[in-house]
Amino acid sequence: MNLKREDLQSVANAVPVSFTSAPGERGTIKANSNFNVSEDVAALRKAIEGIGTTEKTLIDILTHRSSSQKQAISKAYEETTKRILVNDLKGDTRGNFEKLLVALARSPALNDSKWLIKAMKGAGTDINILIEILASRTNKQIKELSAAYAEKTKKTLIQNLKTEVSGDFGKAILLLAEGARDESTNVNADKAREDAKALYHAGEKRLGTDESKFIEILCKRSIPHLRQTILEYKNISGKTLQKSIEKEMSGKLEELLVAIVKCVMSTPAYFAEKLYKSMKGAGTDETTLTRVMVSRGEVDMLDIRAEFKKLYQRSLYKEISSDASGIYGDCLKMICGED
Repeated sequence: MNLKREDLQSVANAVPVSFTSAPGERGTIKANSNFNVSEDVAALRKAIEGIGTTEKTLIDILTHRSSSQKQAISKAYEETTKRILVNDLKGDTRGNFEKLLVALARSPALNDSKWLIKAMKGAGTDINILIEILASRTNKQIKELSAAYAEKTKKTLIQNLKTEVSGDFGKAILLLAEGARDESTNVNADKAREDAKALYHAGEKRLGTDESKFIEILCKRSIPHLRQTILEYKNISGKTLQKSIEKEMSGKLEELLVAIVKCVMSTPAYFAEKLYKSMKGAGTDETTLTRVMVSRGEVDMLDIRAEFKKLYQRSLYKEISSDASGIYGDCLKMICGED
């Protein structure tokens, strides 16, 4: 059954919150309205320098301050103690809890750059991290993480990616890493229909697939335009764009383009699925769990919680409670908040 034109338009205009919200709007980690940097520095010093670390204080401060407030704390901490807060956290805590606290203390851009550096370190590249970060971040976030990356490595992200990725997957990743996606909020239904037809003729309608057309459209067009295109595609082909990509492509390129489509339709749902998979079955993927909880805590955790409940009929908070134990679990639950 075809959707009416006005229905398509209204759905396309409902831009995913993650691409439009200011930090803190849909997050669980928000700025503290009674923020006092010197009090926080004193509390952190007492927690770290005393006999035995007071984990509760560390968790309380690092999960109840905005990123900019935590950067102010780090700066004042260094001025007061002549030590670096992140190093003191590393020296005083261990394991997954240490990694979680350190990530909470760093800026989002620095975290993203560190995760990308690690993904490209040594033999082989962790493409899952490249895909997750570059498919889900806004232009502004990509520009900021690229600056942090260049400062750390003395090379640009694009330069290093060129040595790590190749082929059509490489072309798509490099386009995303430029952080130059169209940011127009106006949707031209005719142009979206043209792109939907172009995708249909580049894939389902022909023998073999013209990957370059998929890359050009999915990596360059604005988010609202792509939402409209995805809806138009279903009208033209009778199947979803995601299903067509999964049928027509394989390997890394398929994974990347599917991730882009998922983020276009709902970044919170994309991350709800990531969280679910990190805790599913025997054993927990703490690296992914930590990365997602920290990177989305200030952005769209409220929406991720709602999507998690909708997709899996269970509470994210309860899932974390049964999957992550001890002080690490306590800190994750504080980021999540009860739902």
